[in-house]
Amino acid sequence: MKNILMILTSHKDMENTDSKTGVWLGEFTDPYYEFIDQGYSVVLASPKGGTPPVDPMSTLTENITASNRRFQDDSIAQRVFENTIMLEEADLDKFDAVFYPGGHGPIWDLADSATSGQIILDFLDSGRPVGAVCHGPAALIAAALLRPGLLKGKKLAGFTNTEEALTFRSDNVPYKLEDRLIELGADFDSALIPFTSHVETDGLLITGQNPASAGPTAKALIEFLEKQPVSAH
Repeated sequence: MKNILMILTSHKDMENTDSKTGVWLGEFTDPYYEFIDQGYSVVLASPKGGTPPVDPMSTLTENITASNRRFQDDSIAQRVFENTIMLEEADLDKFDAVFYPGGHGPIWDLADSATSGQIILDFLDSGRPVGAVCHGPAALIAAALLRPGLLKGKKLAGFTNTEEALTFRSDNVPYKLEDRLIELGADFDSALIPFTSHVETDGLLITGQNPASAGPTAKALIEFLEKQPVSAH
């Protein structure tokens, strides 16, 4: 059985607004059930542990996915979500891959977390894949700060400047993820049409653009893992 470490944000406040952010629920539930349905084990972690904040916008009717509805009826998954371990408590040797869902939260806490950045480096150095979707790739910023040049020439996807503008949250974030990844040398690529699914795989990095890309990014990670020899974890 494959074991996935899923790292969620603990950050909920945005800038210049009373609106809150956190985990975009579908970007957790879509991948979570892709992994679970494949027979994988999933452990959830976050910088502060406990229950991560959920972006209220992600629970609005128009943003609800089938996996969101499944989660609402799944007391086991809810209990797992409410009891994330702290990053420092994760026994990294037990996992075959790490996955970062989005929501705006990661551009604050995970982008700035040396602990999370080191986790990413540990996975990459041991030949294990790192998946991230939407604002989840902000976690790569912390890894690139620990190891300059890490993202140079890497083909990555993530929430675009256009999508940021279309959500009317450009003034509520400290920087735009697309710009920051490009500054760090990434070869940033995106779908022609905003909010449509787009996934990039470059070596051990598997990144998705937006909420619609969450399930497909998890599927790409599963496809990668299924080609790997049986792990000793």
